[in-house]
Amino acid sequence: MKNKLFEEYQLGNIKLKNRSVMAPMTRSRAVDHNIPNQLMAEYYGQRAGAGLIVTEGTSPSPDGIGYPRIPGMFNKEHVKGWKLTTDEVHAKGGKIFLQLMHCGRIAHHLNLPEGAKVVAPSAVKAEGQMYTDAEGMKEHDVPKEMTTAQVFEAIAEYVDAAKLAVEAGFDGIEIHGANGYLIEQFLNPHTNQRPDEFGGSIQNRCKFALCVVKEVIEAIGADKVGIRLSPNGAYNDMQAYDEMEETYHYLAVELNKLKPVYVHLLDHSAMGSTPLPKNVREDIRKNFEGTLILCGNFDDRKANEALQNDEADLIAFGKPYLANPDLLERYKTGAGLNQPDMDTFYTPGEKGYTDYPVMAK
Repeated sequence: MKNKLFEEYQLGNIKLKNRSVMAPMTRSRAVDHNIPNQLMAEYYGQRAGAGLIVTEGTSPSPDGIGYPRIPGMFNKEHVKGWKLTTDEVHAKGGKIFLQLMHCGRIAHHLNLPEGAKVVAPSAVKAEGQMYTDAEGMKEHDVPKEMTTAQVFEAIAEYVDAAKLAVEAGFDGIEIHGANGYLIEQFLNPHTNQRPDEFGGSIQNRCKFALCVVKEVIEAIGADKVGIRLSPNGAYNDMQAYDEMEETYHYLAVELNKLKPVYVHLLDHSAMGSTPLPKNVREDIRKNFEGTLILCGNFDDRKANEALQNDEADLIAFGKPYLANPDLLERYKTGAGLNQPDMDTFYTPGEKGYTDYPVMAK
């Protein structure tokens, strides 16, 4: 039986050379004022064999930086820096989306640019610690609750960042609505205790996510916009809540009306977290008519099985792409895989980043 992972796929207006996606993974190499650089361009260019690359989370705002050395997309220097990457990937025949990630309360002020602040839907501190280059591990800050005006400002920041991404040569953008960052903080009633139009009911808690998708689509076109979600995820101190299934059903129905080019569903169970419930995945598949990407503990066999069973249209791989620039070639030939070096996931420099070997020709 032919492996569907290696088939071409039409994603909106672009043709992908295969159905594999390089998942977004934070790598913390934007060492100079969160500006993407040539080393990052080399890293992504090495992996241009993927049907689609989704970049690491990139902040649309100084307030959204959160972690040390993650890239931004809110000024012309960021555009110039990211163009190194889009040029490199396109020169090698690849396609690439920029993931827009506002960290919200998952942040420490020592990691933010001067004048920026840690903000969230409500002033609910996240449990746990975060690394800072300045002082090592620190407790997360208590975030400042965003005013209603600041919520609308944040939506506008996503729009501006999406326009800058197109200017930088990206084929599209992915809105990060997963992993306990700002958009999911609005979705979850434990982190969203707002009394205004963005809090309370399921419809109100989904409003921020849907406004971001709607406004970005109006700015750059639906074919250039995807969104990532992680229903039931416990990452970054996300607490379970009774209305989870109803929330994501409503989101799927409303997203289908807006018609972003894809929904990207993440299952965290491979990392020891709560699994993505099968009924939630199937409900989203039923109610969202666009492209569905699944991510979480896939290899080539599991990917082909999911594609053959029409559970998804594309399959995203994280750590396998991190450690194997030529992942699809290895899957095609049955070659073994390099194992990722976890000690270098977030360290500056090329070690554990651009020095993973490819197969001998």
